[in-house]
Amino acid sequence: MNVSRIAATATATATAAAVSVLALSGTAFAHVTVQPQGEAAKGGYATVNFKVPNERDQASTVKLEVSMPAEHPLSSVTPQAVPGWKVEITKETLDKPLEVHGKQITEAVTKVTWTSDGSKIEPGYFQQFPVSLGRLPEDADQLVFKAVQTYDNKEVVRWIEAPVEGGEEPEAPAPVLALSAATGDHHGGGSADTAAHDEQDGKDGSHGAEAEQAAAAGDTSDSTARILGGVGIAVGAAGVVFGVLAGRRRA
Repeated sequence: MNVSRIAATATATATAAAVSVLALSGTAFAHVTVQPQGEAAKGGYATVNFKVPNERDQASTVKLEVSMPAEHPLSSVTPQAVPGWKVEITKETLDKPLEVHGKQITEAVTKVTWTSDGSKIEPGYFQQFPVSLGRLPEDADQLVFKAVQTYDNKEVVRWIEAPVEGGEEPEAPAPVLALSAATGDHHGGGSADTAAHDEQDGKDGSHGAEAEQAAAAGDTSDSTARILGGVGIAVGAAGVVFGVLAGRRRA
């Protein structure tokens, strides 16, 4: 076989592998997810980001609805203002009141809705929606939120399928927040301090905005590293094949 033809074949193989890596990378991060800023410890309070990527090439996201977990009502749900988006909070009366810091909580937020008010999530972009949550349950390892994403072409995508342990990822997985082990800082008086701190973050947005930018930068760096790593492996493999074939020709 001609050496130049071998080189061309190796290059084509490497290119195909690189494209496959890029395609798989995009698919893996295409659904709505929820990530904590810092930790989300059982029994405590946490600020989380609902990350919404735009999956369509010819439409923009104009609405996001996130339902709170009904099996674990949260006494405090405070969204942070996002420029260009109007937020609406839906509350319902609880069948069983919650007791938090010695007070009876008779209603809880069941859904938070963000609607475009000048901004959209355009193709190729994502948007994060920060929310302060608490008090997190002590008897659960994770919280499952159901999200509904609406595009400006009237298409609606429902990210509502709960994952099954040991099973394959659902086609439209719901955002899942993993809860870490409880710590001393999230119980007793520490809970009240943390709650007050998070409530203030939800009002002035100073702490939440900085953490949001850091989270976005971390997500971008992590995704880029995965893509470049996959491309490097593919190119390296192609080089080995070329070297072996070229050596045989010289022999």
